[in-house]
Amino acid sequence: MDPFGPHSARRAEVEAAVGPAAAAARAGPRALQLEAQDLLAVALGHSSLAGPRPRNEDFCGAATPADAAELASKGIVAAVADGVGGHPSGHEASEHAVRNLLADYYATPDTLAVPHALERVLVALNRWLHDYGRRTGENDGRATTLSAIVLRGTRYFTAHVGDSRIYLVRAGAVQRLTCDHVWDHPELRHVLKRAVGLDHHVMVDYGDGQLQAGDAFALVTDGVWSAVDDDLLARIVGTEAEPDTAAAALTRAALERGASDNVTALVVRVTRMPRVSLRDVLVADIKLPLPPRLRVGDELDGLVVEAVLHESRVTLLYRVRRSNGAADPAIETLVLKTLRPDADAEASAALIHEEWLARRVTSHYFPQVVAYPGRAHLYYLMDWHAGATLAQRLAAGHRYAPAEAVRLGIRLLKGVGALHRLSIVHRDIKPENLHLGADGRLRILDLGVAASDGVDFAEINNPGTPSYMAPELFDGEPATESSDLYACGVTLYHLLTRRFPYREVEPFQHPRFGDPMPPHRFRPDIPAWLEAVLMKACARESKDRFETADEFLLALERGAARPLAPARPTPLASRAHGFGLRLLAAASLLANLVLVLLLLARRAG
Repeated sequence: MDPFGPHSARRAEVEAAVGPAAAAARAGPRALQLEAQDLLAVALGHSSLAGPRPRNEDFCGAATPADAAELASKGIVAAVADGVGGHPSGHEASEHAVRNLLADYYATPDTLAVPHALERVLVALNRWLHDYGRRTGENDGRATTLSAIVLRGTRYFTAHVGDSRIYLVRAGAVQRLTCDHVWDHPELRHVLKRAVGLDHHVMVDYGDGQLQAGDAFALVTDGVWSAVDDDLLARIVGTEAEPDTAAAALTRAALERGASDNVTALVVRVTRMPRVSLRDVLVADIKLPLPPRLRVGDELDGLVVEAVLHESRVTLLYRVRRSNGAADPAIETLVLKTLRPDADAEASAALIHEEWLARRVTSHYFPQVVAYPGRAHLYYLMDWHAGATLAQRLAAGHRYAPAEAVRLGIRLLKGVGALHRLSIVHRDIKPENLHLGADGRLRILDLGVAASDGVDFAEINNPGTPSYMAPELFDGEPATESSDLYACGVTLYHLLTRRFPYREVEPFQHPRFGDPMPPHRFRPDIPAWLEAVLMKACARESKDRFETADEFLLALERGAARPLAPARPTPLASRAHGFGLRLLAAASLLANLVLVLLLLARRAG
């Protein structure tokens, strides 16, 4: 009997788990204006055998997106699972876990960090398996191990629960990337203490690292690693050129060495490292010329310019209408955002990335991108709303009452919270970027310097407006959700007082931060509870601020009913680095001076 008899049938199941994305990736070149060698590429191979067991409770799968933008933003996913042995639903649990991970991961927002996206999927998957098992009376029968890896860009990310394993084979050396979640007692070493579906809550181990060309990852169930030691695994994966051959050699070696369980191996080999980022992929996909500078009455791609709304050193905003006319002018009036004709390639990439982000933010607290098939130049369109920015209202002499500022703050934080749930940091919250429409809605404008998923966070020179930038940003730390919430606090402070908690900061200035100035010094009518909220939001240290937009929002909504404790002034010795030592040195110098004077006085007497 052919020992690999079940292999071909198992391959059909894995191909089904892989789905059309991988099949399309094998079908041929994509219709993109990119060279094939610019993109990440891997070779995949697997083998899954029942071994001495009557039923194979393992399952494995992988997915490679056919679309270049999705490949750059989401990456390639591979996973193995081993259903809890001895239970009739072990196979169903492992198959359900792998299939749904591969499908649901690609359904998560593109802006999420890979670990955040995996966590969303695994938490929901665990809850479903656990609840299903309880409803059917199977208890832990719907549980499974799960070890998954995502290769994206130049990094890899792992997610792991149970006692399957992920190995990295690099330059002939092997490294295990996971830890077994089993009990330490000799008689319980094969009893899982963590599995997907085992408990209502699941603890997942996450890891990441840098990719290198030629890296090979082996995802194996315990039937393989319990019989094949690390040296043999490294030798097989390192010497077998084809991943399919390597995976089959691993399962065959495990059975030859007396494996007592199902054996499954999935091998992923990096065959080409990417030379482009997500922005590069987007730029290559939309190669359009910049429009000329437009004036009122000019027409571009069937759009007539009605007004020039804003011009900066890089960008231009126009109010336009469709030239074909419409019964409802509100639908046909749009905002066109583009670049100055002399903008460079980096600015073009930034504008395309901004549109990519804006399309994924579907909250009504943001202008919505409008699809326009007739576009023949580099720009994007947003819906138009009559009204004014909060900065324009300030300039017109509007005085914001505390109750009005609180209402605006509540809406602002709901919008910022929606942004943060997509793992996007705005990085330039200020009154100029907050628009109050004639319909009464507050909208957050300008995602031009926004960043998602940590890709653009770690800039040495953080973008933004200095007076609204958190103190840590001046020390070169990357922008985070905390720095966005700080900007929200400064915005509300400025709306009420027309001042800044640490005075105005000029560009290229590196300010020193003490304690924020209490806003009641400029507006005595500000209630104490609101002042406590603003002082916490504008705290110098990020640990003293609100942790999330929801926490900030709750403090505003509760108001005087459940006020925050007033912030305590920073102790004198802690207000500046080394101040205590300088104070001690000054006191010591003064004491020595007094002693010298006393000694001189005694001698003179």
